[in-house]
Amino acid sequence: MDNVSSSGWVLGYGGLTWALILSSLGMFAACASSAVHVLGRSAALKFIAIALGLGWFAEQMGSSYGWFFGSYDYTAVLGPCLGDVPIVIPLMWFALTYIAYLMANLILWHAPVEASTDRVNGALSSLLAAMIVTAYDLGADPYMVFKLKAWIMTKTDGAWFGETVQGFVGWMLVSLAIVVVFRVAVPTVSIQPAGAWRPRDVLIPVWIYAGLMAFQVVAGFPVETRSIAVFAMGMPLLCALAGWRQWSLNHPSHPSLSH
Repeated sequence: MDNVSSSGWVLGYGGLTWALILSSLGMFAACASSAVHVLGRSAALKFIAIALGLGWFAEQMGSSYGWFFGSYDYTAVLGPCLGDVPIVIPLMWFALTYIAYLMANLILWHAPVEASTDRVNGALSSLLAAMIVTAYDLGADPYMVFKLKAWIMTKTDGAWFGETVQGFVGWMLVSLAIVVVFRVAVPTVSIQPAGAWRPRDVLIPVWIYAGLMAFQVVAGFPVETRSIAVFAMGMPLLCALAGWRQWSLNHPSHPSLSH
């Protein structure tokens, strides 16, 4: 899609591009707000900085040299870029990895933030978080490439609905790196929530993941990805909701439950 002004276009971008930009900004803002309340301002800012930095670097190296995801080039569909990377992409890396970090903790430890400092527990949480992010990408990548044409892959005949398996390896590696670096930079014992957790602070990111799943189920492309999303994203979603419920039942005196 070219950045050419025409009827119905604003500032050189069409309605689709603006919808993608605004929805990405909304997801980023909602997850950043949740992170500040759940992790505390300092830890949240570190998570944001790590995700933005590593996310942008991975995408820039991918676009320039074919690292991580395979060789590809972004189009103008996602809006303005920093280098070769649309600005919304690093924002999405933060939103998705934070959502997955929270969901992994709820699934494994029945708490928004893992209490244990055990390295094996941290490794399990980080690996599960990377898998939760990649589960989303199973349907998102084919849709973004073949429906929205947000980027163009050099290899267009990959084994996953035209997408290459290498791309999913890249999603796993980058997601894992973001969560691991955050865990190293901010040990669990140093996390200081900003006051009492409210149910919405923990649940909003989970519901965002549910919304992403619902979109894939309704509008996924190719259509086969719609049923895949039900199971690939639905299973961790249900487990995370069950983990949140268990946490809330085990902490009846927690101030957040009185709201």
